Amino acid sequence: MGETSTALDGASPVESGEPLRHTALIDAHRRLGAKLVGFGGWEMPLSYGQGTIAEHRACREDSVVFDVSHLGTVRVSGGDALAGLQAALSNDLSKVHPGRAQYTHLLDEADGSVVDDIIVWWVSDDVFDVMPNASNTDRVVDAIGGEDTTDGRCIIAVQGPHARARLATIAADAAAVPRFGVIPFVWEGVPCLAAGTGYTGEDGVECAVPIDAADALWTALLATGIQPAGLGARDTLRLEAGLPLHGHELGPGITPLQAGLGWVVGWDKARFRGRTALLAERERGVSRRLVGLATAGRQPPREGSTVNKDGRIVGKVTSGNFSPMLEHGIALAFIDATVDPQPEMAVDIEQRGRKLPATVVKTPFTRAGQWASSA
Repeated sequence: MGETSTALDGASPVESGEPLRHTALIDAHRRLGAKLVGFGGWEMPLSYGQGTIAEHRACREDSVVFDVSHLGTVRVSGGDALAGLQAALSNDLSKVHPGRAQYTHLLDEADGSVVDDIIVWWVSDDVFDVMPNASNTDRVVDAIGGEDTTDGRCIIAVQGPHARARLATIAADAAAVPRFGVIPFVWEGVPCLAAGTGYTGEDGVECAVPIDAADALWTALLATGIQPAGLGARDTLRLEAGLPLHGHELGPGITPLQAGLGWVVGWDKARFRGRTALLAERERGVSRRLVGLATAGRQPPREGSTVNKDGRIVGKVTSGNFSPMLEHGIALAFIDATVDPQPEMAVDIEQRGRKLPATVVKTPFTRAGQWASSA
């Protein structure tokens, strides 16, 4: 089993000569001996000295810190900002208020599929930071307007059951942000933002920090005992948590309903992009459903492998890997809805000419905090 996670199999080493962007923490990653890869147009750490599995376990049992500055930030502000976002994005911002964050989708108008999945930080009355995936920032700006502020800040994500306690020793205000809350805080005289969000299935805080202060905050976090972690662990963590990844469980042709994310849709809103298409799909029923699969052994299921039931193809794996905590293979897959996939249903995953027995299981595969150490 390789260290590179399935979702990062296409990541290219920096030696390839591709022009890559850098976060303000690139020198910090090099000092730590990070294995760097090209991902989404950025040179990013895949893992550090101990490797992906050790970093994964550190997040489940204690705490880690990620540089996720490759993700975008689009600042949308002004008197028309709320109305514009309500018309563009699937979820209903009226369900929250300033000082809160919300998960939402930008949909394709024609078929209701997911152009991008997004976190919105509602910073103040008429100020929003919209956080798209790295490669989708330009598309999101085209759809919602606003200013791309990605190059002016770093996003540092502290995650794990002991993340807040360790963060509190250097930034108590940031550590106190509620789950899915958004608050300003000051670190070493520098204004920053903290949100109670993350992508690991564990509790944690994401901090937006001006680039000039990022290296110092990163170094201070490591001094508290928080371990650095790379994109490899971030992907295996999100998979164990059953969280979708754009380009795998979400993307062109994949709607929120197929991905089991109907709760991300503000059905009562009068309009938003893709509403008509989604209403039609809800009425006729989805053609496929996203499910979790578990295998008995250590062999990891792989993206693109077919899922078979009673000798016929009924689906395809979208993400798969070895679960460091469960110590067996896990996967997310789309299965034909006519099969009515239910927990405990037996299927086969066919890859490289071999059949890998698997069982449909509920997600998330692991629960937040269940592996927490007593440290």
